[in-house]
Amino acid sequence: MPSRSVSNPLALAVLVCLWERPMYPYEITTTLKERGKEDSIRLNFGSLYAVIKSLEKHGFIEAARTERAGNRPERVVYEITGSGRAEARDWMRELIGRPAKEYPAFEAGLSMIGILPPGEVASLLRERIAALDSELGERSRMEEEAAGLGLPELFVIESEYRTAMTRAERAFVARLLDRVETGRLGGIQGWTHMHELIRAGVPVVEAQLQLHQPPERAAEPEAERR
Repeated sequence: MPSRSVSNPLALAVLVCLWERPMYPYEITTTLKERGKEDSIRLNFGSLYAVIKSLEKHGFIEAARTERAGNRPERVVYEITGSGRAEARDWMRELIGRPAKEYPAFEAGLSMIGILPPGEVASLLRERIAALDSELGERSRMEEEAAGLGLPELFVIESEYRTAMTRAERAFVARLLDRVETGRLGGIQGWTHMHELIRAGVPVVEAQLQLHQPPERAAEPEAERR
């Protein structure tokens, strides 16, 4: 995947706004907020100015004119350049057509889940399911509201995607919780025994060896293995 001179997704949002018509920075912010884009793109007014300067530096946008309203300070109106249009199209093709490795926080947590005991993990997974159910309920309400306004599906595609991903995560977490609670998760005996040893004062590095023991051996009392 090519490296971009400006890679912040907020930069793409700026290019798309200016694709429609020239705007000044505050107008870009309000346009993105009115369209609910802050749910998909991290929107920060301070970051926006840095992004605009970077886009201008690389020739993707340029100052079209300055305006003054009453006693307010002058504001710069920006417009997209030909290079900016080409960059936006190429960037969009990349985002839609090529899966990219992402680093979700939950995935990071799962990769190191062993430092918590199974019982605590089960409790946390139940907590996560409740939060996901709440989010799904809110998203359902928002989608019904959008449907009531007669918005074309095209304008809520990202919301549909987020709902689908949330449902998939909820299903995964529920399956994981079931395997932890029923003891069907591979390695759970060693995981449980490791934390029993840690609570008994065994050094973590020694207790961790239980994770690599066969299930039946990990469950054996320490004295029987000597």
